[in-house]
Order: sequence, then C-alpha cells, then structure tokens
Amino acid sequence: MTLIDRIFRSARRPRGWPGLRGQRSRRTPAPLARLAEAARRLAPSRLAPSRLDVWRGPLRPVPRIVRRFMPKGLYPRSLIIIIAPMVLLQCVVTVVFMERHWALVTERLSQGVVQDIAAVVDLIELDRSAGDLDAILDIAQRRLDLNIALLPAGELPPPAPKPFFNILDGILSEELTRQIGRPFWIDTVGNSKIVEIRIRLDEGILRVFAPRNSAYASNTHIFLIWMVGTSLVLLIIAVLFLRNQIRPIQTLAAAAEDFGRGKPMPPEFRPRGASEVRQASVAFIQMRDRIERQIEQRTRMLNGVSHDLRTVLTRFRLQLALLGEGEDQDALNSDIDEMQRMLEGYLAFAKGEAGEDVAEIDLEPLMERYQAEAELKGRKLSFEITGDTRVTVRPDAFTRMISNLVANAIRHGTTVQMTLNHDFRWLSIAIEDDGPGIAAEQREAVFKPFVRLDPARNLDAGGTGLGLAIARDVARAHGGDILLSDSALGGLRALIRIPA
Repeated sequence: MTLIDRIFRSARRPRGWPGLRGQRSRRTPAPLARLAEAARRLAPSRLAPSRLDVWRGPLRPVPRIVRRFMPKGLYPRSLIIIIAPMVLLQCVVTVVFMERHWALVTERLSQGVVQDIAAVVDLIELDRSAGDLDAILDIAQRRLDLNIALLPAGELPPPAPKPFFNILDGILSEELTRQIGRPFWIDTVGNSKIVEIRIRLDEGILRVFAPRNSAYASNTHIFLIWMVGTSLVLLIIAVLFLRNQIRPIQTLAAAAEDFGRGKPMPPEFRPRGASEVRQASVAFIQMRDRIERQIEQRTRMLNGVSHDLRTVLTRFRLQLALLGEGEDQDALNSDIDEMQRMLEGYLAFAKGEAGEDVAEIDLEPLMERYQAEAELKGRKLSFEITGDTRVTVRPDAFTRMISNLVANAIRHGTTVQMTLNHDFRWLSIAIEDDGPGIAAEQREAVFKPFVRLDPARNLDAGGTGLGLAIARDVARAHGGDILLSDSALGGLRALIRIPA
C-alpha cells in the first residue's frame, strides 16, 4: 500500500486511528484532512503522462509505417541488415574524414600559401625599387610556384559567387585576413587548376596565381572512390553469399508446399545450406516419412474394414435372395442398399484421397458430364470456363469434391450456374443455384461431419452429412478452401479456390 492510499484511508475514517489501542476515537485532524485533499489532487490520474505514455501516444503509428514499407522477404531483409550498417559506417567515416582530414589538410595548405604571399608582400613593402621588385617576383615564381604580378592601383573586382560546398573559399579568406590584413579578392571558381588572389597594396594591386593543389586537398576523390569501390565489391560478395544461403530455405518451403498439395518431393531436394537449415530439412523429411507411413497404415486398415463389411452385406443379400420374393425382402434390400451407401460415405470421409498422386485433368469434359447428369434429372446446368482448362490436381479427390457440391446444387435447385477461372495463381470455381440457400449463421456448421440441415430423422430424406465435409477436406488438401455466400440466382453460392 502506497503512502497516498494510507492518507486516503486515514482521512476517510470518521472514527479514529485503528492502530492506536486503548485510546478513544476521535475525528481526523484538520492538517491531515488538508494533506489528504492535496494528495487527492496530485493523484496519478491527474499527473502529466509519463514518457512511456507520450511515446505510445503520437509516435505509436511509427512502427506500423516502418513495417508497411519494409520488405517481407528474408532475402531483401538480409540485404538491408548488411547494407544499412555499411552505409551508416561510410557516412560516419566520410563526415569524420571531411572534418578531421580534408578540412585540416586544406587549412594547412592554405596557411602555407598565404604565408608565402605574406612574405612576398613584406619584401615588396621593404624594397620599393623596380629592379629588386622584378627579382622578388622572379624568386616567387621559381621557388614558391607563385605567378605574381604588380598591377596599377585601382579598385578590386566585385566579389565572385562562392559555391555552397566549397571549403577553400572560407579557409583561404580567413588566412588572408589573419596574416595579411589588407583588402583582397579571390576567385576559386574560374579556372579549376588555378586560384587567383588580388591584394590591394600601396604600390598597386598584387595579383597572385597559385596552383589549386597547393592550397587545397584535391585528392579527396581518391578516398571516396576507394571507399565506394570497396563497398560495391563487398556488397556483391554479400549478395552472392546470401543468395546461396537463402536458396535452401526457399527449396524447403517449396517442398513443404508441394507436400501439402500432394505433389511428390523433388528428386533434387536434399539438406543443404547452414546447419540450422540442414536440421530443418532433415526434420521435414522425417516428418514426411512419418505422415506417409501413418497414411499408408490407415489406408490398409480402412481397406480391410471395408472388405469385411462389404463381405457381410453381400452375405445378407445372398440370404435374402434365398428367402424368396416379398415386400419384406424389398424393404430389407432397401435397407442394405442404404447401409452400403452409408458405408461408402463414411469410408470415403475417413480414408480421403491423401495417398492419390497428382495428375493433369481437363475441366471441360468434366463440366459436360455434370451438365448431362443435370439434364437427366430435369435440371438446367450451365458453365463458363476462363483461362486454361488443364489443371494439375488429385483427379479422384477433385472430382469427388466437385460432384458433392454439384449434387447439392442440383438437389436443392432447378438452375445451376458454374463459373471457372484458371489463371497463373489460382483456380476459382463458383457453383450457384436458385434453391433455398443456407442461413449465414449455419454456413460454417454445415462443413462439420454428420451435420444435416434437413429436419427429417430418416436418412432417406437426406444425405449422410459428409458431402460438404469431404469437399472442404479435399480443397484444403490442395492448399485451398471453400466459402459459402449468397448467390445472384437467389440460392447458395459455393466458391472453391485452389492454388494453380
């Protein structure tokens, strides 16, 4: 319990202090009441939000924006993990180099050039004779690499425009002001290899042409070229290495997806890559073998059960045939037929088609067969196919799925319309009817086994309740699903979506 809570409790008790034994109850003192009122005003609900609350408030959408623009794949994210620190390091190194090396070297070079010019100015002011002036200018050109000329007195040219990112203008101007202290004019833009400096003297205008590399660190681009070139080489090596490391992960994902869709494992699939990827590949192969063994055992068991049950039903038929004809025999034969149909449905649901190999089938003949069956039952079925009519699926399971949905549509409606669209990514099949449809709250429940919307209790009035369950299991085994919605015809619309 905090101190503020204790003050609140003490201030609200009308009797007295519970901890003081042997004393009479008395009202809360006035100072304590005032302290409690002040504490109530300073309660945490009235205080300013903490730093964490501020961070979670206006800055809360920042992680969402970052996640929205971040790539989703492992390969581009790995490249960002490598490139981002490299770029950041280069930026830091470049800034440090510009501040500590480039600017410092330029300052030292400019300082040396200005010192030479200041020495020439001092010599000119000490000896004003024409002969000695020519000698001074000749020595400056031969020894100091400065082309110096003394122009007649006049005004300095107007200031030249200074480039924004040129560091030489600022450093050179500071050195001329500090060492010479006379009016000057500089031009570092006109000729890229020459720096022109003009200084006003008493004798006239001293014009100096100095080599640019004598006052400026002009070899900075070499450092940048080496840095960028090395980074590109390292980046190419990283891209090649990452591609080789991520390819086994992509192969493993493709093998897992093919296994989920019932396709055989690629013959070239084998554990490769890093140790963790190899371990995952080995675990996937072992899991696949265990699932295949389990499916094979279940298939053998169901085959044995179905054989035994069919044998018993066949024996019943033979015994009824020996009893002679009659109404009881017809009823018993009908019950046996119903038991046979139920048995086939239960075994089909329990067995599934997981062990079936994939193959390529043509959708158009299949739709024509459904159309002919609908005409025999007095129903109207039309279909429209867009895209490639050839699909790679488990033929028996795929046919069973379509047959169950078409049978339901024909049973409950008079007009059935099928729309098939096969592109490079998905196979979509929409089956619509004009029947009574299914209520929205019951559309998910009908996919459960043994669920029938028909209120009749006998199985003659409805199916076994396994048709839609088998259809959804087949669709999900192919990597897709089945969705139910309202149809434009007024009944139910069943949409099948399977990866192409």
